[in-house]
Amino acid sequence: MATQKFTVEVKRFNPDVDKEPHWETYTVEADLMDRVLDVLNYIKWHIDGTLTYRRSCAHAVCGSDAMQINGVNKLACATLMKEFAKTGKVTVAPLPGLPVIKDLVVDQSEFWKKYEAISPFLINNDPAPELERLQTPEEHALIEESTKCILCGACTQSCPSTWSNPDYLGPAAMLKAYRFIFDSRDQGASQRLKVLDSSQGLWKCYTVFNCVAACPKEIDITKHLSALKRKALTANL
Repeated sequence: MATQKFTVEVKRFNPDVDKEPHWETYTVEADLMDRVLDVLNYIKWHIDGTLTYRRSCAHAVCGSDAMQINGVNKLACATLMKEFAKTGKVTVAPLPGLPVIKDLVVDQSEFWKKYEAISPFLINNDPAPELERLQTPEEHALIEESTKCILCGACTQSCPSTWSNPDYLGPAAMLKAYRFIFDSRDQGASQRLKVLDSSQGLWKCYTVFNCVAACPKEIDITKHLSALKRKALTANL
C-alpha cells in the first residue's frame, strides 16, 4: 500500500482559551487510500486528543463530518488522501457561515430551524390506506434524486446568499421542500410554497451553482430549485 507524508493544517478554535481561530500544523504518514476522516482520527487518537470534530457513520450516509477541505465543502469520510498527493498538503476548516462551537464543530441550530420550517414530512389528510400509499415509477422518478440528500449542509454553507443573509432558507431546506411538494402522495404543497415564495426563500437563489458543486451526492440542486420557482409562479397565477 502506497503511503506518503502529508502536512495537515487544521483551523482550531477553543472558546475557553482562544480569542480568535488559529491554524495548527500536523505531519502525518497516511496511505493514499485513507480518507481525510482517517487522518483526523489519527491526529486525535495519537497526536492531539483535544482536536474536536463531528463524525458518525463514516460512510457518507449521516452527513455529520461535512467540513471545508482545501477550501471546498466536502465530507471528510468521502475524501481520499490521494486527492492531495501532488502537493502533500491538506487544510481542514469548519463549514463557513456558521458559528464555530469548537474546532471543526459548527452550530447548526439555524440550519435545522430552516429545515423544520418547510414541514419535512408527508402531509396527507385522506383516510389511511390498508397497506401503503402507492405511486407509479414515473411519479417516484420526479423525486428520486432529491431523496438522496443527507442534510450534511455542504450546499447551504457554500451559498453566497447564505453567507450574506442568515435568514435565507438555503438550498438544503428548499431541496427537501421539493422532495415533498413533488411527491404524488403529498397534499401540503400550498403551505410549503407560502414559506418558499418569499425574499428569504426561492427568490434569494441567484443560480450560482455552488450548491451543485458542493453536494457529495451529486444532486442537481439548482435544477430542483428552478422547478420550485416555476411551481410557485404557477400557483400565483
